[in-house]
Amino acid sequence: MAVLHLTDIEAAINWWRERRPSSDGVQACSEVRALAEVYGEMSYFHQRCRDEEAMPPAAMAAWLTWYESTPDAPCIAICSTSQGDELCKGCGRTFDEVQNWPVLTPVEKRETWQRITQEATAWRFNRYAERALEGPGSPGGVTS
Repeated sequence: MAVLHLTDIEAAINWWRERRPSSDGVQACSEVRALAEVYGEMSYFHQRCRDEEAMPPAAMAAWLTWYESTPDAPCIAICSTSQGDELCKGCGRTFDEVQNWPVLTPVEKRETWQRITQEATAWRFNRYAERALEGPGSPGGVTS
């Protein structure tokens, strides 16, 4: 079962706060309230992750909308798995993650992003960090 990480829920809350700011400075939009309920419960119980299936529908819908605004794949067009490496030096994904990326769920993809970001050993985080910042369609930007 895939899990959502606390930091992704926090990022989704902040994303929604920017897009639908409080009109009165007190009342948050429905998406922020749905996500904040989950975030608050996770914080109270000192949980870093929440099972995807345990997410209330409104919170999951708000999270998925935020997810659509994030980069899909961590690829930086330097794929060492195509050369036989089990772990890509460019993006940090495993061979299986690279091969199955198109069929992974959004939550499974974010789990991978969490892992490679925490490890921070892939070239996307050091040697070629500028390439990782380029968007799709630019010379170094890749979306697969």
